[in-house]
Amino acid sequence: MASTTLETGVTSATPSGKTFLGHPRGLATLFMSEMWERFSYYGMRALLVLYMTASIADGGLGMKAAVAAAVYSVYTAMVYLLALPGGWIADRFLGARKTVAVGGTIIMIGHFLLAVPFSASFFVGLAFIAVGSGLLKANISTMVGHLYDGPNDPRRDGGFTVFYMGINLGAFAAPLVIGTVGQNVSWHLGFALAGVGMALGLGQFLLGTRHLSPKSNVVTSPISADEKRKIFTKAGIWLAVAVVFYAVVGATGHFTINWAIWPLSIAGLAIPVLVFTKVKRDKDLDATEQSKMSGYIWFFVAAAVFWMIYDQSGSTLNIFADEHTASTLFGFNFPSSWFQSLNPLYIMALAPVFAWIWVALARRSKNPSTTMKFAFGLLMIGASFIVMMLAMASASGDTKVTPLWLAMVYLVQTVGELTLSPVGLSVTTKLAPTKYASQMMGVWFLAVTAGDCVAAIFQLVLGDKVVGSTAYFAVQGVMAIVAGIALALYRKKVVKLMGDVH
Repeated sequence: MASTTLETGVTSATPSGKTFLGHPRGLATLFMSEMWERFSYYGMRALLVLYMTASIADGGLGMKAAVAAAVYSVYTAMVYLLALPGGWIADRFLGARKTVAVGGTIIMIGHFLLAVPFSASFFVGLAFIAVGSGLLKANISTMVGHLYDGPNDPRRDGGFTVFYMGINLGAFAAPLVIGTVGQNVSWHLGFALAGVGMALGLGQFLLGTRHLSPKSNVVTSPISADEKRKIFTKAGIWLAVAVVFYAVVGATGHFTINWAIWPLSIAGLAIPVLVFTKVKRDKDLDATEQSKMSGYIWFFVAAAVFWMIYDQSGSTLNIFADEHTASTLFGFNFPSSWFQSLNPLYIMALAPVFAWIWVALARRSKNPSTTMKFAFGLLMIGASFIVMMLAMASASGDTKVTPLWLAMVYLVQTVGELTLSPVGLSVTTKLAPTKYASQMMGVWFLAVTAGDCVAAIFQLVLGDKVVGSTAYFAVQGVMAIVAGIALALYRKKVVKLMGDVH
């Protein structure tokens, strides 16, 4: 029935004549839904490691910092890994609109599970949020595109700009509200507020669904009954094996959090390898497409190194803010979770500046190549951890350093993000083989998964004595800087592999 809708002549992307800032009315629905979803996600994220490392007497879980950081890294990795099946479920089973509604519901349940003061409920809640985020993240951006009449609609780029502003507004406000309540009143009340935020976003989505494009209801590649049977059979077998295995480990008294972190971390590294192996062995791809994929692997590895450091803003940097940074600036006291608002604030301030810079440089034929932008992003993320090394060295003993250290770290990281992340999205679409055009955006997300899984392994192996130390920040900072220099030195080789893409 869904496919019939498109075949009956639906050409208008918006079902009503109302507009939102000159854009289809449905953009307001998606803007508000994503703003509240990001509010819930980033609010919970600001509290996550702080809650896990807080003592039991203070209402926390009493985890070691290294283990808590590893849990956080794996959780973030799974959010991005599950975006792949999230997109597949929309394409084959439910369509984007229903998948987002289901994902939002699962996220909301997950946040309220975090609000229950039991450790088992906490970890189940994290699993729910990761699954729900995978369903939602993969599809809500796609629905923004559905609102416009094709890729050449002049309003399209502006629509995505408005949409991403909603993301950053939610991310900016979340630590200020949820972080304050969680740290100053109750951890679990803070998590509950995140659930309320997601409930508001879900309600906004369901109430405004009539303003969305009919395309968002379409199951683009419906699965056959035979395919469905085979998939559910395989999934059932693997699920049964996992349940039996962990039941035995638990029953024998050997289960620890490491039994969850290690398998997920290994899977997060193995899956990208398997994906690239499959693509490189595909005989349907011609020599030019294979060359472009070889070039893309350079960008993928560079991005994984970048996200390995960048995503520690919610873990090792959050712990540093809580334990080693003064919570007073110019006589004003604030909770340590407020530092998590700096990145979205910087993005909102600097993104228009960078957009102007690239256009201005392009007019003078001086716009840096994609390779050099990536190299610069790596240099910046590496430099941010060199600054962290200096900040950690300054925080010797019981000394708490000025908040300006972290303000500088997040500023440097944001500059790096703005040179690498948007460019990475663009180069992914440009280098993607035609056969894998719709799948390559999910592959780009796998770079985040791989980077976060490497961070989790580092954190588990190194332990509390090293994680968060000056050496810890120095080694990773130097690693990223070396990777950036290597990419710059080999740029001609990479450009050659890219063919006609620059």
